Amino acid sequence: MIRIRREESRDYEAIDSVIRAAFMGAEHSDGNEAELVASLRQSEAYIPDLSLVAEKDEQIVGYIMFTKAKVGQSMVLALAPLAVLPEYQRQGVGRALVKKGHAIAAAQGFTHSVVLGSERYYPQFGYVPAHTLGIKAPFVVPDENFMAISFQEDGILQGMMTYDAAFGIE
Repeated sequence: MIRIRREESRDYEAIDSVIRAAFMGAEHSDGNEAELVASLRQSEAYIPDLSLVAEKDEQIVGYIMFTKAKVGQSMVLALAPLAVLPEYQRQGVGRALVKKGHAIAAAQGFTHSVVLGSERYYPQFGYVPAHTLGIKAPFVVPDENFMAISFQEDGILQGMMTYDAAFGIE
């Protein structure tokens, strides 16, 4: 059985290993995902309650991080990264992490989550092209890969997504 919980500092090394294994050879990876997580933990964007691990038999097998971002003056979340050890992929680990993260985010009053990711994976959770919710990317990206979800009825925002400086997006 998979257990989802908040990360703790003692988990950092295992999380780093999960991220590196999950993104090794990934089509859209720059190889810096683990360094991004370390930087985000030191930033004002870090939300400890939304940095989650998935454990199976007391081993960390998955990880997800949501951090603060903005669209115009509205606070939103950036989902990055979602990582699952290759041998545990396609077994519901990622799904469990996303659903738990969304539940916590909505309970804490966040209205949106934005992700740059697979157009085949994230729509199953309700993600749609971000522009349909009025969210513009701060870089050139195919519409189908820059997605967002609203946790509320009237989820339209208007503006450019602003990521934390740790993302290195000018």
